[in-house]
Amino acid sequence: MLAGLLGAGHAPGELVFTERHPERAQELSARLKVAAVDVPTAAATADVVVVAVKPQDIDPVLVELGPALRPETLVVSLCAGLPTALYEAALPEGTPVVRVMPNTPMVVGEAMSAISPGTHATDEQLGVVEKLLGSVGRVVRVPESQQDAVTALSGSGPAYFFFLVEAMIDAGILLGLPRAVNWLHFPMVLGVFLVSLRRIDPGARPAGRRGSPGAGEPRRARHARRRRRDADARRRPTTANPGRHVHGPDPGARRAQT
Repeated sequence: MLAGLLGAGHAPGELVFTERHPERAQELSARLKVAAVDVPTAAATADVVVVAVKPQDIDPVLVELGPALRPETLVVSLCAGLPTALYEAALPEGTPVVRVMPNTPMVVGEAMSAISPGTHATDEQLGVVEKLLGSVGRVVRVPESQQDAVTALSGSGPAYFFFLVEAMIDAGILLGLPRAVNWLHFPMVLGVFLVSLRRIDPGARPAGRRGSPGAGEPRRARHARRRRRDADARRRPTTANPGRHVHGPDPGARRAQT
């Protein structure tokens, strides 16, 4: 996230970070030119404190954060599964908290982050978080009651795609593709994503591109594809009798057409 904020135009002097492992802190500070400080120093100086630790490590962080936190400081949680109520109970009364579920593509500036306000977070503070996370991807607001579903889908989703890509690499090796061309599924995955994005959000089309799904496909070919799809659906086993296959049109559909 630090790299994304720097890439969005924030000066290194505007940012600080904490890291409990000294070697890692030194490496990040040298590479990004951002100062590494302890938790109380960060809490006492920052306008926005982003908490990004493993959920099981949150208690000692809150113990350090609470006494040093200024009343107007906005706390942004990137910790999966932790509700805003947990922070509000541990931090000073009235502390504004915003819960965020980002995902792994944040490291390349393509995150999908869902944000939810706590009891004391204002709409203006949500806007601050949207701008902050907008530098590393897309942002959507959701009720906190939906955050667990977001975690299961977009939060954990990248892991399933990584597994799929690894399986496709293995398949390419088994099929005898040389290593030099065994990366061809990478642009395919990106292309599928862009096509899906356009279908969901037409406004996301790149400039200069027009058309709709199947627009370049001859009408006769589209009709043939639909007939094959319908025929396949009729041949699938019915739920009443898994061993029975239905061949031919559905009688109810025939009656509806007459």
